[in-house]
Amino acid sequence: MIDVHSENKALVAGLRSAMIDFDEARVRTALDAVIGPDAIIHMPHPFGDLTGPRAFYDVCYAPLFSAMPDLERRDWIVMGGRTEHGDNWVGSGGHYIGTFVGPWLDIPPTGHLTHMRFHEFYRIKDGAVIEIQALWDIPEVMMQAKAWPMAPSLGLEFCIPGPATNDGIVRGPRDEERSNASCNHIVAMLRHMKRHPRLGGPEVMEMPRFWSDRANWYGPAGIGTGRGIRGFRNWHQIPFINAMPDRGQYVDDIKYHFFGDGDYAAVTGWPNMIQTITHNGWMGIAPTSRRITMRSLDFWRMERGKIRENWVMVDILDAYRQMGVDVFARLREFNKARVPGRVPFPIGDA
Repeated sequence: MIDVHSENKALVAGLRSAMIDFDEARVRTALDAVIGPDAIIHMPHPFGDLTGPRAFYDVCYAPLFSAMPDLERRDWIVMGGRTEHGDNWVGSGGHYIGTFVGPWLDIPPTGHLTHMRFHEFYRIKDGAVIEIQALWDIPEVMMQAKAWPMAPSLGLEFCIPGPATNDGIVRGPRDEERSNASCNHIVAMLRHMKRHPRLGGPEVMEMPRFWSDRANWYGPAGIGTGRGIRGFRNWHQIPFINAMPDRGQYVDDIKYHFFGDGDYAAVTGWPNMIQTITHNGWMGIAPTSRRITMRSLDFWRMERGKIRENWVMVDILDAYRQMGVDVFARLREFNKARVPGRVPFPIGDA
């Protein structure tokens, strides 16, 4: 007997398959078959919230496909499970890749293969997607175009890999005990994280209890990647907490969706963080004393009872927006001397 989570992953597989080699008619058909007509689709800034599959294609995919006519989707994590709220979700992570030959969101084209990480979460009910929470790493595209207009990242910027174990496309049937253990580990880890600095120094987080010494923390473009506990703390956590020491104190005002699948766990939420920008500011932006919300869609892989890999996406552009910075306006200013338009050669011609 096939469990509901395997059925849900099979539903999303139809959409994934249509996007491996992008074709407008095939992708539109797959979106219509998988996504309910009234589904709410939460996309990162500047796309905003959309309703239904047609708006999803017209607003998000059509311009991207125009800019990258050989567009492909590459998934390296697909997992599913039931959250503490009783909802069934499928989480998918990977890259959209293609030759960047036309401008997209005012980002100038490069003529080269370009990658953009995605984390997409689908809430499924009665055989249809009724909600999507998705983040696309648009700053990653800006950086590859040498058009990033903000402060440099502290962490390493590179093409984020999939799981080292190559088992991120989690097969069914779902192992309930193992899946719950992975999810519970993550929930406990985050609970300990929130102890600092309110209840003491870094030691109150008990990080060695939860994280492998060889953990990779794959942050979004604009923050970058760190290796091990020290790398995570140096290149992300310390600047983050210094700027927003009240993070984790407004949990009653947000809604998390945690679920596990085998050695993998995930969280989605729109938003799932609230904090105030204070002290020395964050990501090169002066402190505004504004309370902002953040959307973070994450995957974790467990190994020998500890976190070995953590893929993190944050809507960085929306965070800048709430801090009063229009990244796209700055991008246009920084790149106004570049000749606009499409790269003048067709893809694949001799």
